Amino acid sequence: MIVRRTAAVLATTAVIGTAFAPAALAADSSPSPSASQAIPSGLYGSTDPTYDGVWRQSLALLAQDTVGVEPAAKAVDWLTGQQCASGAFAPYRADATAKCDAKTMVDTNNTAAAVQALAALGGHDTETGKAVAWLKSVQNKDGGWGYVAGGASDANSTSVVIGALTAVGEKPAAVAKGGKSPYDALLKLSIPCGADGAGAFAYQPDKKGKLAANADATAAGVLGGLGKGFTAKPGAVYDLTMCSTTDSPKATDAAQNGADYLAKSLEKTPYLKSALPGAKDQPDYGNTADAVVALSAAGATPLAKKPLAWLEKNYGAWAAKAGPAAYAQLIFAAHATGTDPRDFGGADLVKQLGATGPAADAPGHSAVPSDEKKDEKKKDDNKGLGVWWIVGVGLVAGIGIGFLISGRNKKQQL
Repeated sequence: MIVRRTAAVLATTAVIGTAFAPAALAADSSPSPSASQAIPSGLYGSTDPTYDGVWRQSLALLAQDTVGVEPAAKAVDWLTGQQCASGAFAPYRADATAKCDAKTMVDTNNTAAAVQALAALGGHDTETGKAVAWLKSVQNKDGGWGYVAGGASDANSTSVVIGALTAVGEKPAAVAKGGKSPYDALLKLSIPCGADGAGAFAYQPDKKGKLAANADATAAGVLGGLGKGFTAKPGAVYDLTMCSTTDSPKATDAAQNGADYLAKSLEKTPYLKSALPGAKDQPDYGNTADAVVALSAAGATPLAKKPLAWLEKNYGAWAAKAGPAAYAQLIFAAHATGTDPRDFGGADLVKQLGATGPAADAPGHSAVPSDEKKDEKKKDDNKGLGVWWIVGVGLVAGIGIGFLISGRNKKQQL
C-alpha cells in the first residue's frame, strides 16, 4: 500500500553512495528535489512532492474515506488536477496547467493509486474512467504491468492496478491482453511449493528467469491475487498451514500461499526486516503494515494480530518521519483487522493523518474531533527516463517506507 517511497530512495542513495546509486542518478538532466520548493496548500505532507506527491495524496484521501472523514475539497481538487489528458498520473506536476508531453513521466502505480482513492470518494467517474482506459492501453502481453508503460511486469505494479480495476467495478480476470489477464502475470511470479522461498512472490524474474522471494512483492501479490485493493477487509477464515500445490493453480491459490509465506516470515520476529543495504535486521515498518493487511485479507486475521500489536507500540517515530502515506498504511492495517484506528496503541491515527494536510471540510467529518478543535487552534529525454525508471523501481520497492514503501532485492531491480 501504498512512497510508499521515492523520497526515501533518494535519501538512501545519499547515505549509501555508490553502493546503490546508479549512473543515471548522476546525470545532469536528472530531476532533483528542491529544498526550497513551496508545498501546495492542498497537498498532504510537508516534504518535497517531486517523487511521491500523487502517491501520498491518494493514500491519504483513501485512508480518510475509509474512516468516514470527508477530505478537504482542495485536497481532492489537487489530486484530480494532477491528471494528464491521457488519463495517466505522474508522481507530481509542479505546473498542472501545463500540458503533459513525452517528457512527463507518468506511471502505472501513481495512476492506479489515484483511481482507488477517487473511486472511493465517488463522483469522479470521468477521471477514473480515463485513468483505467490508459492503464488498459499499457497492459503487457503477459497480462501484467510494469512501473512505466512498456516496462517488464512486476508483482507490485500488477497488484496495485488490479486494486484499481476492482475499485471501479471491473473484473480483473476479464481485462486481458493477448489472452492473458493480470492473474496470469501474478501466477508467473509466484514461487512454486518445494522451491526456495516457496509460496512467496518475486518482484520480477532475474536475468536468468529465476524467482527470488520478496516479502514486499508478496504482500502486494496476496492482495492482487485476491482481487483486492489497499482497503481490503478481513477475508473468510482460512487456516494457513503450508504451501499447497494444485495442478491448475488459480491466483487465489497463489495468494494463500503468499500469505502462508508471510506468516512464516513473522514467526521469529513480529516484524519484517528491511532489505535496505546496511540495515541488517532492522524492522521494515511499512512492509509489516502491508503484511498485516495481506494476512487479514487472506483470512488469517489472528496471525496478523502479533505484527499489528508490534506496530501499535513502535510506529510513532517512523510514521512521524515518513508522513501521510505511513499513517495511511497503518489505517489500512487497522481497518483490515477490525482495529479502531482512533485508538491505535492509545493514539489517534486519523487525527495524526489529518494533521499532515488541509482540514476536512464537512461538519461532523473532521479529522480532528470537534471537542478538540479549540485546543488545536490554540496550539496553533532518455537520461530522464533512466532516472525516472530507477525512481519508479524505488517507488514500487518502497525502500524504507512499504508495499509500495519497503525494500526489495536490488539485484532484481537493476
